[in-house]
Amino acid sequence: MSAPRLIEARGIFKHFGGVTALNDVSISVGQGEIVGVVGDNAAGKSTLMKILSGAYQPDAGTLLVDGAPVAFSAPGDARALGIEMIYQDFALVPQLDVCANIFLGREILRKFLGLRFLHGPEMDRAARRMFETLGLRVPSMKSQVRDLSGGQQQAVAIARATAFDARLVIMDEPTANLGVTAIGKVREAIRRLQSQGIAVVIISHRLEDVLTTGDRVVVMKRGRVVGERPIADTFHDEVLEMIVSGTDRKAVRAEARA
Repeated sequence: MSAPRLIEARGIFKHFGGVTALNDVSISVGQGEIVGVVGDNAAGKSTLMKILSGAYQPDAGTLLVDGAPVAFSAPGDARALGIEMIYQDFALVPQLDVCANIFLGREILRKFLGLRFLHGPEMDRAARRMFETLGLRVPSMKSQVRDLSGGQQQAVAIARATAFDARLVIMDEPTANLGVTAIGKVREAIRRLQSQGIAVVIISHRLEDVLTTGDRVVVMKRGRVVGERPIADTFHDEVLEMIVSGTDRKAVRAEARA
């Protein structure tokens, strides 16, 4: 039995001038489901995810969250419904420390003599709890982000995305430019998110990220969805063939036999 749909896109189109980036794309993500979205460059993966996270608005089509139509005019609208996106460059502030990055724009305040001040100790404690829950580590909550390794910066980005009642986390190339150990930590964190009921969408050129952690894979080519398969019912070469050919030959053969 499939998980109830958390978010669904139906018939999405997106144009940039004369270029059609998305052409009648439909996709859904169930509650607590891990979905990999794969394809070559210019397949439309990142454009689609930016629409799901409110950074872009579709030219046509419908978005639904929990079965109800929604319209995102900005990322804040998506965040209000628990949808967060982690970009490939992490979108962190290098000169700020770990704790400040996590709570940037959403700081915990306390009142003193009628004035509001940052509640540093409470933010520090909350940040530590986030890292413990996710099984991630950084040297210190006071470490400046610019001094962290790529894997540690990814850990900060994941903690920030899940800090405020996230229901869906979209990750753009989460293991790009990371070493083997850091890749393993990120994959483990993705599984922990799922164990907490948080859905994850992974955009990745590294098929192993999707095949080792995902429940389902969606293949895109030139702005269209060309194939979709449960991970348990597919394998590496089959997905690679769909990426290269732009055709789900297995589905075509099954339709021909029907």
